[in-house]
Parts: sequence; structure tokens; C-alpha cells
Amino acid sequence: MARPNLLHRYGAPPTIEDMEAMAREALSAIPVQLRRFVENVAIRVEDFPDDETMDEMDLESHFDILGLYRGVDLTRQSVMAQPQDIDQIYLYRRPILDYWCESEEDLTRVVRHVLIHEIGHHFGLSDDDMERIEQEA
Repeated sequence: MARPNLLHRYGAPPTIEDMEAMAREALSAIPVQLRRFVENVAIRVEDFPDDETMDEMDLESHFDILGLYRGVDLTRQSVMAQPQDIDQIYLYRRPILDYWCESEEDLTRVVRHVLIHEIGHHFGLSDDDMERIEQEA
């Protein structure tokens, strides 16, 4: 089981920096043809979503969201428009760790799944689209 190995490896819950390293590793495994479309997307790991995100997403708990894509997805971008802000993917460490403990899945797989899910939003896929793709895989 991967979970005890991770606990042994870290000795404590993974830090923000540890999770950033997991996200970089997951990103590097994405095929180059797709990865080139996310080169300008910032990936950030934070413990929890901020209050603005909580209100905007109508979340009841800080643990209700594992990740979030903020930006203009590729289907809505125009080559003529000037970007207003950098696209960002947020991974929320504490909710991810909670999910990991409850599910007993491998943490690196959980981080990769959340990251790829948010990259899917960058490509313009909805949650329903991604659920359908996962079921077909």
C-alpha cells in the first residue's frame, strides 16, 4: 500500500513545497503536445481556498474543493485579445490531504488527478465532460 510509504517518506504531512513538487512531476508526465498549452498557466498550492473563492463558489467548508482553475479557457481565448491576468490552477493542500486519508489512494495519484482535472478546465472541458471521459477510459 502506497500510503505508509508516503508517510515514511515525509515523516509528517507533505508541505506545500512537497505538493508543488508532486504537481511539477505530474505536469512533466503530460505529453508535450498537450503540455505546451499549459506552459503559461501558474500552478499554485495553498492550504485552503481564500474567502473570496469560498463565497464565489458558495462553499460551506474549506474542505469542499480540492482544486480550482482561474482564467480564460482555450476555447474562449482570442489571439487578438490581450490577457488580463495569468491563468492559474490552485491545488488545495489540506482538502487534498483529507481526501487522501479518507480514500487511502496514493497521494501522488490524487495530486495528479486534481491537476489534470483543472487542466481539463483550461482546455474548456466541463466537469460532465471529464466525468464522461473518465468513465469511458
